[in-house]
Amino acid sequence: MTYLRYAPEIERPAPDEQETIDGIIQGMTQQSQTVEKREHHAVRASHAKSSACVTGELTVAPGLPPELAQGLFATPGTYPVAVRLAQGPGETLGDKVSTHRGMSIKVFGVSGEKLPGHDVDTQDFVLATGTTFPSGTAAGFLRDGTVIGKSTGLPEGLKSAVSSTARNINKVLHAFGTESAMADFFGHPYSHPLADSYFSQAPVRFGDYVAKLGAVPATDAQRSLSEWRLDPRQDEDGFRHAALAFFRENDVVFELKAQLWADAEKQPIEDASVDWPVSVSPYRTVATVRLPRQDAYSPERVQYFDEVMTFRPAHSLAAHRPLGSVMRARLQVYRALSDFRHRENGVTAENTASPESIPA
Repeated sequence: MTYLRYAPEIERPAPDEQETIDGIIQGMTQQSQTVEKREHHAVRASHAKSSACVTGELTVAPGLPPELAQGLFATPGTYPVAVRLAQGPGETLGDKVSTHRGMSIKVFGVSGEKLPGHDVDTQDFVLATGTTFPSGTAAGFLRDGTVIGKSTGLPEGLKSAVSSTARNINKVLHAFGTESAMADFFGHPYSHPLADSYFSQAPVRFGDYVAKLGAVPATDAQRSLSEWRLDPRQDEDGFRHAALAFFRENDVVFELKAQLWADAEKQPIEDASVDWPVSVSPYRTVATVRLPRQDAYSPERVQYFDEVMTFRPAHSLAAHRPLGSVMRARLQVYRALSDFRHRENGVTAENTASPESIPA
C-alpha cells in the first residue's frame, strides 16, 4: 500500500479561523466560570472527573516497517508514562450522565525537536472514545460548544435525560448496523472505562507521514469486561470505583495503533467528523502501554494529576504535530483554559518533565 506523505500545505486553515478559535476560548471560559461558581473550584473544561490516575510504561514495538517507524516510534525502546482516564464533561457530574470518555497519555524521556513553547522531553497523546470528533472543524466546535455552554447551568437531571436519549438513539441505529458519533458523544454506554478504546479523532503528523491514533484494550481480562454495564442508580461514582477495583487485581494493557493517511478524499485532514475507513487504511500496532496493578487513585496522586499536571496536544514532538482545523484550535484552547483553571485555583501549572515528580 502507498501512504501519503506529510507536507505543510496539506493543512488549509479557513481565513477567519483565528476569530473562530478566539470565540471558542471565550465561550469555554464562560462555561468554566459557570461551573466554578457552582462547584466553588475551577475544574478542567473537558474531562473534569477523573476515574484513574496511573503510571506505567510505553514500549515501542520492534521490527516496525519504515512507514510506522516514525517519530517517537522510530526506534524500539521503553518509556515511562503517566495516564489519566476521565469522564467527558467539563464539570463534576454523577455517572448517570455518561458521555464520551478521555484518556491522556504523557510519555517521558522523549528527545527531539518540540513544538514551540514545549520545553521538556515529553510527548502527550490526548485521546477520547469515538473515532471522530463530531463537530468536525473549529467552526463546528464553536457552534456545538455554544450549545454545550448554554446547557452548563441546567439541572443535572435534565443532563441525564439528554444523555439517556442519545444512548437510546444509538441503540436504535445499532440495529441497522450504524451509529451516530454525536449521540455517542452525549450518551456513551455505561461501559467499563478499561474496556473502551480511545482515539485521537483528528490526525497528527507521523514523521514523514500522517496518522490518526488509537489505544485498544489488549488483555483477556479487559476484553472480558465488554458486556459490563454500570447501574448508576447504585453508584454515582461507579466508573471510578470499577477502574480502581480492576487496577487492584490486574495489569492493564492498551495497544497503541496508528491509522496512516492513504487517500486524501476518503481521509480528509480538515474535517475530523469523517471516519477514516479501515478498509482504506487499518489501525496497526506501533507500541504497547502497560499499566501495572496499583493504587489508581491515591489522594496525593489525584491532587497532582487533577490540579497540577497538564496534558495538551501542544506538548509534542514536531514529528507528531497535531493537524487540521480542530487540532489547531486545541493547540490554543487547551492552554488558555488551563491557564484560567490554575489561575483561579491559585495553583502553579507544571509541564511535568519527569515521572519522579508524580506522587506514589
